[in-house]
Amino acid sequence: MFGKILIANRGEIAVRIIRACREMGIQTVAVYSEADKDALHTQLADEAVCIGPASPRESYLNMERIISAAVATKAEAIHPGFGFLSENARFVEICEKCHVAFIGPSAELIQKMGNKSEAKSTMRKAHVPVVPGTKEPVFDAQKALKEAKKIGFPVMIKASSGGGGKGMRIAMTEEEFVSQFQMAQQESVNAFADDTMYLERYVQCPRHVEVQILGDKFGNVIHLGERDCSVQRRHQKMIEESPCTALSEKLREKMGETAVKAAKAVGYESAGTIEFLLDKSGEFFFMEMNTRIQVEHPVTEFVSGVDLIKEQIRVAAGLPLSVKQKDIVLRGHAIECRINAEDPNRHFMPCPGTIENLHLPGGNGVRMDTAVYNGYTIPPNYDSMIVKVIVYDRDRQSAIQKMISTLGEVVIEGVKTNLDFQYSILNEPDFQEGKITTDFIPEHYDI
Repeated sequence: MFGKILIANRGEIAVRIIRACREMGIQTVAVYSEADKDALHTQLADEAVCIGPASPRESYLNMERIISAAVATKAEAIHPGFGFLSENARFVEICEKCHVAFIGPSAELIQKMGNKSEAKSTMRKAHVPVVPGTKEPVFDAQKALKEAKKIGFPVMIKASSGGGGKGMRIAMTEEEFVSQFQMAQQESVNAFADDTMYLERYVQCPRHVEVQILGDKFGNVIHLGERDCSVQRRHQKMIEESPCTALSEKLREKMGETAVKAAKAVGYESAGTIEFLLDKSGEFFFMEMNTRIQVEHPVTEFVSGVDLIKEQIRVAAGLPLSVKQKDIVLRGHAIECRINAEDPNRHFMPCPGTIENLHLPGGNGVRMDTAVYNGYTIPPNYDSMIVKVIVYDRDRQSAIQKMISTLGEVVIEGVKTNLDFQYSILNEPDFQEGKITTDFIPEHYDI
């Protein structure tokens, strides 16, 4: 087992990883930007190293400085968390060259599954159901239009290197296709320096259902059930829950087996997620694979009883998974709400600032993943998520009531948040009845 791990991240996920390491008897190194000098993760880690100015490009995305910090502190491994360098194949290669273990899959696997066109091709070969679409990448709008006509409208236009909703557009008709394609392609160039696009059939009013998988270096791959991530705003998840109420036991078993088959097809090691679109008929299609820990991993930890961060660390250290598929018994229902420092009344504009009064409740089945505290100043340079509120209870209705009660007790003063908006969603009759799709927010809110 590693003696010391560097966490190449910030915020609540850095704190989460530090706590897991502490429980495993592993020392930790925090890296931080100048904007994060007072951040909680720098205070909780055994050591902390400043790696540059506030700009992510000069700090949390600066591979050389992060590797230098690992070498200087004699860290044996790096945990990337999510975002930043977590799915950067070049960073993994640099870690390997410097003899620092990367807590995640190999560079080759990240490259293969990070390119969405190649990922879909790999899944087709493994006989995993894929949304009908282009089998080869497209670059030219007119050639893409010809392919779109073959697929049939509406068509989803996606950046091959995309993520977080960037480089993604829906063309409902032939007439609007070219302009939507060009906008999506320009977004992709701006965000990822990549003009590679692909097209797929737009599955209308689906659910976004993802399956958590774990694999080790001995060929063992298991799944830990699914999460319903359908409540989204502009492709950004807001509420996640497990299990998905739309799945029968037969369909749940089939989806889990398909996810394991997909992971085995690429020889997957570490924690990962196979994401599916589920249509109204109960048919599901592979959408993409995330080769990292997910923001919403706590809901799976609640229903499965498995600590996903610890399993990631075990696998990277060359140990087998601590659990087998037969050991996994999914119980109860868990829900996560992402609380962001943003103003829903001003188009969800980020609202950095100083927290003047903070109260985060606890209690049976209540978990708060956060890195904020009274007097903490939220910098404007990073993602606006400040708290993940996760609750667990015996069934969905009980979990919803627990979340409503918990959110009603949360106090965050000094900055605007989406707390009231989340509270409103939980009280929507359609949400309470499980009538949710990826169109839930646009259908229920004029935003």
